Amino acid sequence: MNVFDSSAVLALVFNEPGADLATRLMDADDALISSVNQAEVLGKLQDTGMPAEEAHLLWRQLPLKVVPFSAEHAQLAGRLRPVTRALGLSLGDRCCLALAQATPGANVVTADRPWAGLHGFDIQLIR
Repeated sequence: MNVFDSSAVLALVFNEPGADLATRLMDADDALISSVNQAEVLGKLQDTGMPAEEAHLLWRQLPLKVVPFSAEHAQLAGRLRPVTRALGLSLGDRCCLALAQATPGANVVTADRPWAGLHGFDIQLIR
Protein backbone atom coordinates (compact mmCIF):
# COMPACT_ATOMS: atom_id res chain seq x y z
CA MET A 1 0.00 0.00 0.00
CA ASN A 2 1.38 3.42 -0.99
CA VAL A 3 0.12 6.63 0.62
CA PHE A 4 0.90 9.64 -1.57
CA ASP A 5 1.91 13.06 -0.38
CA SER A 6 0.92 16.07 -2.47
CA SER A 7 4.55 16.69 -3.45
CA ALA A 8 4.82 13.31 -5.19
CA VAL A 9 1.57 13.82 -7.10
CA LEU A 10 2.61 17.31 -8.20
CA ALA A 11 6.02 16.00 -9.32
CA LEU A 12 4.21 13.47 -11.49
CA VAL A 13 1.73 15.99 -12.92
CA PHE A 14 4.44 18.55 -13.74
CA ASN A 15 6.90 15.89 -14.97
CA GLU A 16 9.50 16.96 -12.43
CA PRO A 17 12.43 14.82 -11.26
CA GLY A 18 11.03 11.70 -9.62
CA ALA A 19 7.92 11.62 -11.83
CA ASP A 20 8.87 8.22 -13.29
CA LEU A 21 9.16 6.59 -9.86
CA ALA A 22 5.95 8.25 -8.67
CA THR A 23 4.18 6.88 -11.76
CA ARG A 24 5.44 3.35 -11.12
CA LEU A 25 4.41 3.47 -7.47
CA MET A 26 1.02 4.90 -8.35
CA ASP A 27 0.40 2.23 -10.97
CA ALA A 28 0.74 -0.47 -8.32
CA ASP A 29 -3.07 -0.36 -7.94
CA ASP A 30 -2.90 0.29 -4.22
CA ALA A 31 -2.25 4.03 -4.14
CA LEU A 32 -4.05 6.09 -1.51
CA ILE A 33 -4.22 9.80 -0.79
CA SER A 34 -5.92 11.76 1.97
CA SER A 35 -8.77 14.02 0.92
CA VAL A 36 -6.76 16.84 2.53
CA ASN A 37 -3.87 16.18 0.15
CA GLN A 38 -6.29 15.93 -2.77
CA ALA A 39 -7.50 19.45 -1.93
CA GLU A 40 -3.89 20.62 -1.70
CA VAL A 41 -3.04 19.23 -5.15
CA LEU A 42 -6.16 20.71 -6.76
CA GLY A 43 -5.40 24.07 -5.17
CA LYS A 44 -1.78 24.04 -6.36
CA LEU A 45 -2.92 23.21 -9.91
CA GLN A 46 -5.22 26.22 -9.84
CA ASP A 47 -2.38 28.36 -8.45
CA THR A 48 -0.55 27.68 -11.72
CA GLY A 49 -3.49 29.11 -13.66
CA MET A 50 -5.19 25.82 -14.49
CA PRO A 51 -8.97 26.23 -14.48
CA ALA A 52 -10.77 24.22 -11.76
CA GLU A 53 -12.60 22.08 -14.35
CA GLU A 54 -9.32 21.13 -16.05
CA ALA A 55 -7.69 20.34 -12.69
CA HIS A 56 -10.65 18.10 -11.84
CA LEU A 57 -10.38 16.26 -15.19
CA LEU A 58 -6.65 15.77 -14.71
CA TRP A 59 -7.27 14.49 -11.17
CA ARG A 60 -9.77 11.91 -12.40
CA GLN A 61 -7.06 10.37 -14.61
CA LEU A 62 -4.85 9.57 -11.64
CA PRO A 63 -5.23 6.06 -10.18
CA LEU A 64 -5.47 7.28 -6.60
CA LYS A 65 -8.07 6.20 -4.09
CA VAL A 66 -9.08 9.22 -2.02
CA VAL A 67 -9.53 8.42 1.66
CA PRO A 68 -11.79 10.85 3.56
CA PHE A 69 -10.06 12.65 6.43
CA SER A 70 -11.55 11.25 9.62
CA ALA A 71 -11.60 12.14 13.30
CA GLU A 72 -9.05 9.36 13.85
CA HIS A 73 -6.77 10.93 11.24
CA ALA A 74 -7.19 14.33 12.92
CA GLN A 75 -6.06 12.90 16.26
CA LEU A 76 -3.06 11.20 14.67
CA ALA A 77 -2.10 14.35 12.76
CA GLY A 78 -2.34 16.40 15.93
CA ARG A 79 -0.05 14.00 17.78
CA LEU A 80 2.51 14.30 14.97
CA ARG A 81 2.91 18.07 15.33
CA PRO A 82 5.55 18.02 18.10
CA VAL A 83 7.57 15.36 16.28
CA THR A 84 7.45 17.02 12.86
CA ARG A 85 7.63 20.72 13.75
CA ALA A 86 11.45 20.84 13.60
CA LEU A 87 11.34 19.35 10.09
CA GLY A 88 8.98 22.09 8.90
CA LEU A 89 6.12 19.76 7.99
CA SER A 90 2.76 21.33 7.24
CA LEU A 91 -0.71 20.29 8.31
CA GLY A 92 -1.17 18.65 4.90
CA ASP A 93 2.05 16.70 5.44
CA ARG A 94 0.84 15.49 8.82
CA CYS A 95 -2.51 14.47 7.31
CA CYS A 96 -0.65 12.30 4.81
CA LEU A 97 1.39 10.74 7.60
CA ALA A 98 -1.75 10.19 9.69
CA LEU A 99 -3.32 8.21 6.83
CA ALA A 100 -0.15 6.14 6.61
CA GLN A 101 -0.26 5.46 10.37
CA ALA A 102 -3.88 4.37 10.09
CA THR A 103 -3.08 2.03 7.15
CA PRO A 104 -1.17 -1.09 8.24
CA GLY A 105 1.94 -1.74 6.16
CA ALA A 106 1.72 1.55 4.28
CA ASN A 107 4.66 3.23 2.57
CA VAL A 108 4.64 7.02 2.30
CA VAL A 109 5.55 8.37 -1.14
CA THR A 110 6.92 11.91 -1.13
CA ALA A 111 9.32 14.27 -2.89
CA ASP A 112 10.13 16.06 0.37
CA ARG A 113 13.60 15.07 1.60
CA PRO A 114 13.12 16.15 5.25
CA TRP A 115 10.67 13.25 5.65
CA ALA A 116 13.54 10.77 5.32
CA GLY A 117 14.44 11.35 8.96
CA LEU A 118 11.03 10.42 10.33
CA HIS A 119 11.08 7.43 12.65
CA GLY A 120 8.21 4.95 12.59
CA PHE A 121 7.36 5.45 8.90
CA ASP A 122 8.42 3.69 5.71
CA ILE A 123 9.30 6.69 3.54
CA GLN A 124 9.84 6.33 -0.21
CA LEU A 125 11.54 9.41 -1.61
CA ILE A 126 10.95 9.82 -5.33
CA ARG A 127 14.02 12.03 -5.83
